[in-house]
Amino acid sequence: MTALLNDRRTRRRSIAYTVLLATCLVLMVFSSSPPIQELQKGVAFAFKPVQTAVDSVAQGVGSLIATIGEIDTLRRTNDQLTSENATLSTENAQAKEVERENQILTGLLQVQSGLGFQSVASTVIGRETSEFRRVVTIDVGTDRGIVVGDVVVADGGALAGRVTDVAGDSATVLLINDTSSTVIGQLGSNQATGSVIGQLGGVLVMENVDSTERVQINDQVVTAGIDLGNGVRSPFPKGLLIGTVVDDQRDANAVVQTVFIQPAANLDKLEYVLVITSYKGGLPPVDQQAVPCPTGSATLPTGEQPCVIASPSLAPGS
Repeated sequence: MTALLNDRRTRRRSIAYTVLLATCLVLMVFSSSPPIQELQKGVAFAFKPVQTAVDSVAQGVGSLIATIGEIDTLRRTNDQLTSENATLSTENAQAKEVERENQILTGLLQVQSGLGFQSVASTVIGRETSEFRRVVTIDVGTDRGIVVGDVVVADGGALAGRVTDVAGDSATVLLINDTSSTVIGQLGSNQATGSVIGQLGGVLVMENVDSTERVQINDQVVTAGIDLGNGVRSPFPKGLLIGTVVDDQRDANAVVQTVFIQPAANLDKLEYVLVITSYKGGLPPVDQQAVPCPTGSATLPTGEQPCVIASPSLAPGS
């Protein structure tokens, strides 16, 4: 029974194959005939819009795929350019900062060469800017010969303050805008003097200026460098720029007037300063101090310092 079914299937396949082969041969014979060719042309014409549409869709899909590829390439390129731009921006900012620092240091070197005193350049490494204090810390100390009392100047040779404490590799500087700072200043136009007192509001106050002196706006104020008598030197050398006059307050009935000064140095943004090491204000060294004159007829032993007559009082100023 199984063999019979297999024979039937084989015969059916043979017959189907023979029919398809015969049909192909007939079509091949008739395909070159004019009617068939016209039919082919008609069918091609009829399906041409469909073919055009399919081609257009295929081209659109191809263009879309190409566009997606280009977008991805552009995205990667944009990411790379963004990264490179960020790197260049950082390098440019660093270059500008280096240039700015070089300009400040170059200005300090120029000040140092024309200052007339030995000085040490230093960097501000700490800042105390509270409601009551204006103090900075610098990165030089006894290792560079810094001592308490050394005068500190900023760029342009403007007075910044004085060293109040010193360690091995650092020092504390009290700025002139601290409320506990006092400097004897002198007006550039008429040499009138007064006490320049620190203020936290941005300007300095110059008190006890003779009311008969005419004060000019934008007049420069410098350190007076007034000696205190008996060999006591001013804590600040003469001629350091403190600032410029921005206003004055005069009372017709008072014998003194008050002058307001804008500091020449930007004291709240100090970065680099010079510490003057060769100027020593205040009392001279012990071996240079005069001694009182002896009473009676005794004479000083050989090698003693010359004697002086004590003054009744010290001249005002610092």
